[in-house]
Amino acid sequence: MAERKQWKWAADPSLNKMEFTKLEKDGLDVIEAIVNIYSKEGFASIESSDMDRFKWAGVYQQRPKDGHFMMRVRIPGGILNSEQARVLANIAEDYGRDLVDVTTRQAVQFHWLTVESLADIFDRLASAGLSSFEACGDCPRQIMGNPLAGIDPHEVLDTRPIVAELEKFFLLNRDFSNLPRKYKISVSANIHNAAHAQINDLAFTPAKKAMAGEEVIGFHVWVGGGLSAKPYLAKQLDVFVRPEEVVKVAAGVTTLFRDFGYRQKRTHARLKFLVADWGPEKFKEQLMELVGELEPGGIDLTSGWNGGYFYGIHEQRQAGLYYAGLSVPVGRMNAGELNELARLADEYGDGTIGTCNTQNVLIRNIPEAKVAAFRNEPMIVKRFKLQPNTFVGYAVSCTGTEYCNLAIVETKERMRSLAHYLDDTVVLETPLRIHMIGCPNSCGQRQIADIGLQGALVKTSNGMVEAFDIYVGGTLEEPQFNRKLNARITVDRLGPFLAQLITLYKADRQEGEPYWRYVERVGLSHIQAQVDAILQPA
Repeated sequence: MAERKQWKWAADPSLNKMEFTKLEKDGLDVIEAIVNIYSKEGFASIESSDMDRFKWAGVYQQRPKDGHFMMRVRIPGGILNSEQARVLANIAEDYGRDLVDVTTRQAVQFHWLTVESLADIFDRLASAGLSSFEACGDCPRQIMGNPLAGIDPHEVLDTRPIVAELEKFFLLNRDFSNLPRKYKISVSANIHNAAHAQINDLAFTPAKKAMAGEEVIGFHVWVGGGLSAKPYLAKQLDVFVRPEEVVKVAAGVTTLFRDFGYRQKRTHARLKFLVADWGPEKFKEQLMELVGELEPGGIDLTSGWNGGYFYGIHEQRQAGLYYAGLSVPVGRMNAGELNELARLADEYGDGTIGTCNTQNVLIRNIPEAKVAAFRNEPMIVKRFKLQPNTFVGYAVSCTGTEYCNLAIVETKERMRSLAHYLDDTVVLETPLRIHMIGCPNSCGQRQIADIGLQGALVKTSNGMVEAFDIYVGGTLEEPQFNRKLNARITVDRLGPFLAQLITLYKADRQEGEPYWRYVERVGLSHIQAQVDAILQPA
């Protein structure tokens, strides 16, 4: 066990219960206990306080709590290689009942793991340069990025070295392993905001500035974004950060969160609450006291929002090379399919695979001469399609009650079948993003969807049944969260209800008008009237 830190908040008697657990023993200490004790002595040997610390190893108990675990694996910036993909596939096959999920933070998630398997899994991940450590817990989590970094014609800087530096700096760094709550970072120089800057605790987006007679490409800095029950859009600080300053600034922002973040209530502990109270100007002043003077902001190079979607075959920055954006319906695949992606990456590309925050994947660096054959691969034609149908292609889902202890409704299979139903019922060429979540914690990022579906329960004459609250108009194009309608739809009516609602949009929209903009134009009261008419008894 490493030497215990003497944190300045340790004497505060108003800390929440979890804070005392973290003061008693650092979350990272559980890794040694898992390897040397629990994986050998079994589930019954796990101390109850350490069960909370399992998150620092990237592991949660899954639902029902019968001795099985979920694990997240960090994929920094959303780029892995084929050998790493094969290691992940083998873990899923050997220990995870053949199940692999790509998450909305570009990580890979396993289920059904036993504590006896964890030491071997840690070793296998390490052998491939991967890790699950701090993929969960009150610490810097998976760093989101541009899965096209290095090949993207729409990026102004290759962010792969920066993401690697950040990963090296923060991973297992005990200066930052006891934060008030989870902490999410994104870095992207894609001009279309591929890494969803505004919903991260800390984000770096592309910018430029004339300095000493030269044009310098760097970043603007955003702080205090996050979803859950009280979502906040991040605030931009008036600073310009050169690429070589990113780690320093990230360390400074994280230090402010660690030392000044709220630790009295778990529901009020994210950085967003501190930023909301301080305001961006005070936050900037405090940051510069820590890291030194920073240049004022430059020219923002962000232009719109691509939603994190890259479907189809596209030219790369490098002439003669292409990338392929593939659809993985609701992010779920099996080990064989992940192995097949690794083969495709080796045979057609340079062996690298991108994971997207839309739960999809990319194959990178395909020479022009191989594009036609790639298009005809059975996996591409039948399963991970280049141009999926509208609703399957733009459906996102959290894990739901299948595995998650926080969820109150089933989501993953329901979102998959709902998307197929809508594709069979409504012909729509315009992308319409539907996100389904099983609880307010928003792992499926409901708030930024055109139509967000949040799980609920309804009391009926037949007892409690699963239902969904409906939210409309979310986007990061002109950042705004979707808004709740007065409608709670039971699961048996959800498909027909949405089909009617979307059909009305299709009839009323202006040419090419996305759903979120349509909601903005016609107004929420107009959408509510549509909903009321649909729900009126026949």
